[in-house]
Amino acid sequence: MKTSKILLGALASAIITGSMLTSCSKEEALPPIGGYNNADEVASSNLVAYWGLNGDPKEAKSGSAPTKSQNVSYSTGIKGQAANFAAGYLAYDAIASLNSLPNATISLWANVKNNGSNPSVFFTLTRPNEWAGNVNLMAETGWRKAASDTLVLKGLVVTKVNGNDSWQDSRNEPAKGGVQAAKFGGTWTHIVMTWDGATSNFKIYANGVKVSNPEWELRGTTGTLNFTTPTKPIIGAWGTNISGTPDAWQVPLTGMIDEVRVWNKALSEGDISSLFQLETAGR
Repeated sequence: MKTSKILLGALASAIITGSMLTSCSKEEALPPIGGYNNADEVASSNLVAYWGLNGDPKEAKSGSAPTKSQNVSYSTGIKGQAANFAAGYLAYDAIASLNSLPNATISLWANVKNNGSNPSVFFTLTRPNEWAGNVNLMAETGWRKAASDTLVLKGLVVTKVNGNDSWQDSRNEPAKGGVQAAKFGGTWTHIVMTWDGATSNFKIYANGVKVSNPEWELRGTTGTLNFTTPTKPIIGAWGTNISGTPDAWQVPLTGMIDEVRVWNKALSEGDISSLFQLETAGR
């Protein structure tokens, strides 16, 4: 009788353990979003640079560490930690995969407030001795009072057309065609810019939704991006903050940045929506 009780106890324990393991397996096997299990899978063959900023400033694919940095600490982010800039930046030497991007997508999370005095740059690929890089992703935080929660998001590219600089920008204001200014000031916001060289379309997305002014998205015959080199990635500052003489409004970032990704293609709206959902879920 005693032996039977021992055997029954062992069997019950095994059943409970097996049930727990099955439950854990079910929890781990989360359903895909847009066909992806995690953000790293989104257009993975076209991903050319990634900064997780999880307490580490290195660019993951090349292993590049910043050559200059200023006033950067780490705080809780969207996934793990994020870089927290107090008029700070992370600046890198040239990364080979970023020297030429005929098409491009820049994706990042930002938490920044309006300041009523100057723009806030999130990411730039520099041009020598110029404040504006080949590609720039920013917010016009100087256009509104500090108390405003309306954030004007802006992408800017400076590309070569017939040997001359061609400046092109895309943003979510003024509101036309149903596009409204984004009320994301002081909150974590997923911001994406895409440039499609085949169609010369330049778009801005916020939290998985296209917010750019449709009248400004088609850029005529500018075509693929033609970079001025050498180009160097900077998170949180203009090129002139690192090398040169910045104007008074060209100041390093005050705010937080997380999960910076660069692709050499224009992601589809579906992929951008999936990326937003996956990173929001910490995947």
